[in-house]
Amino acid sequence: MREERLDAYLAENDLESVWFAQPNSFAWLAGGDNVVDRSAPVGVAAAGYDGESVTVVTDNIEAPRLAAEELDDDVTVHETEWYDSSLADGVRTHATEPAAADFDVPGFETVDASSLRQPLTEADIEQYRELGQKAAAALEAVCKEIEPEDTEHEVASALRVAMSARDLEAPVVLVGGAERAQTYRHYTPKREELGAYALVSITAESGGLHASLTRTVAFDPPEWLEERHDAAMTVEATALAATQEAAANGDAAGTVFDAVRDAYEAVGHEGEWKRHHQGGAAGFAGREWIATPGHDGPVTTPMGYAWNPTVQGAKSEDTVLVTEDGFEVLTRTGRWPTEVVAAVDRDVTVDRHRPLSP
Repeated sequence: MREERLDAYLAENDLESVWFAQPNSFAWLAGGDNVVDRSAPVGVAAAGYDGESVTVVTDNIEAPRLAAEELDDDVTVHETEWYDSSLADGVRTHATEPAAADFDVPGFETVDASSLRQPLTEADIEQYRELGQKAAAALEAVCKEIEPEDTEHEVASALRVAMSARDLEAPVVLVGGAERAQTYRHYTPKREELGAYALVSITAESGGLHASLTRTVAFDPPEWLEERHDAAMTVEATALAATQEAAANGDAAGTVFDAVRDAYEAVGHEGEWKRHHQGGAAGFAGREWIATPGHDGPVTTPMGYAWNPTVQGAKSEDTVLVTEDGFEVLTRTGRWPTEVVAAVDRDVTVDRHRPLSP
């Protein structure tokens, strides 16, 4: 499947090879991890495809480790001296041209890797299922142990440990106690006590794939929390139903956004969509695209989608595999309370996660 897409890309663009050094796309093509510095947008190696095979270029520091621990035996590794040339120089030396790359290589065209990564392959889906289970297990295990007196910072630290223990990276960890969850949509953890309830959100990464989810823990929640959480769940269910519908009809992401906006109005929270992005397609990025009015992003199946509607102080979010036949919540363990939720104006129901009352 990857080779077919890449062959088509090369043919359509009159190219001889295409190269990926951004970590998620490197993992998508080569199946390994090229990251040393998590803050760097480009990894320590580039993977290329020339219509016949996959080749990796890296320096002499990384080549032995990548060959032994990250790459399949049939992947050829070209080694450069770390002091003699840059990664871009190494790629230019070994690439067949004309070529494209997802990082700056002089003389190369730029490739949009996201379009090549959609939809997911069967191998991607199996890997995604494993990631989703691990991510949900890590988040829920921590959430079931927290107390109102715990600080957001303490909970975030526990989450990072729980994710690391399951071989997951933690690009996003958000913990909002009762006060800050009502004030901010991105509740980056502070040394504030949780209080009456907490929203806990993570994005976990493994093998280039990303899974996002949110859980609500309600110790002594405000009266309005249930209604707002119900509203967020309904908007999320509508987004998923509209996603499946758009994929079947060949519509773009903007069509799904329209359904999301209408759903907010239907549940009595018109305009709430303006206060936070609503999510979108997920896979080899936290979001392959984020839906906005008129957005032309491709809506495909089978594909992961992480919609994350919020109503002030409440949020509903999971990563869901949408197929032409239905929905599979990848970030579900079966050990958290759920409820079947109906979409607005569509004969579709989806199982969604409710707040946990310890």
